[in-house]
Amino acid sequence: MDGSAGGRQQQKKKVISLKAIDATPDNFREYGQLVGASPDGARYGPLDAQLQLNLGTPRFYIMNLTGRTLRFNSITHHASVTQCLGSVGGQPWYLGVARPSIVKTNESDGCKEDSIHNAAKDNDDNENSDEFMNQFHMGKIVHSKAGHYYIPPAPEDVKVFRVQGSQFLKLNVGTWHAGPLFKDASMDFYNLELSDTNEVDHTTHFFSKKDGVGFVIEE
Repeated sequence: MDGSAGGRQQQKKKVISLKAIDATPDNFREYGQLVGASPDGARYGPLDAQLQLNLGTPRFYIMNLTGRTLRFNSITHHASVTQCLGSVGGQPWYLGVARPSIVKTNESDGCKEDSIHNAAKDNDDNENSDEFMNQFHMGKIVHSKAGHYYIPPAPEDVKVFRVQGSQFLKLNVGTWHAGPLFKDASMDFYNLELSDTNEVDHTTHFFSKKDGVGFVIEE
């Protein structure tokens, strides 16, 4: 068999099974917040959703989704806005996530070594800028069509959370997410983002193409 024939054969995808974790304020902290009900008249505080909506027009709407089974092959992040997602009826739903991996650079410098080195020191929650430099030298820092740079998430860094009842998730800026996913035929979700998030701030990593893997959720 010649090389061209072999190249036409589709590579078999590995399926990774992930056990769903019930989201709590503590275990979801590095991805965002789990926000529950508070008494009427309670003052604003750190347990409320900490939002970043200043870079555009906020859009709060009910999103109807159908056929979102407990499998996913890709994951998305938004670099300019936090996002809030919650089930309208309180039914259980699932979200695959990975930590933010945006590389903050000086826009005039672009993705140059000095720029990456200086920016890596300033990245939120990043205690080791050497890791960013390693990724830079390995050619693993990607320039998004949205304009920013990021390190693609690794399959082993993905986790799945289950949410139900009177609570919602606030995703930090840059948090990778796949979903909402659910077992019902369709579900309604309230969604808070910006009016143009889906058009100008929608960066997706395709695990199936880049890593040869897909994910299935175990309850």
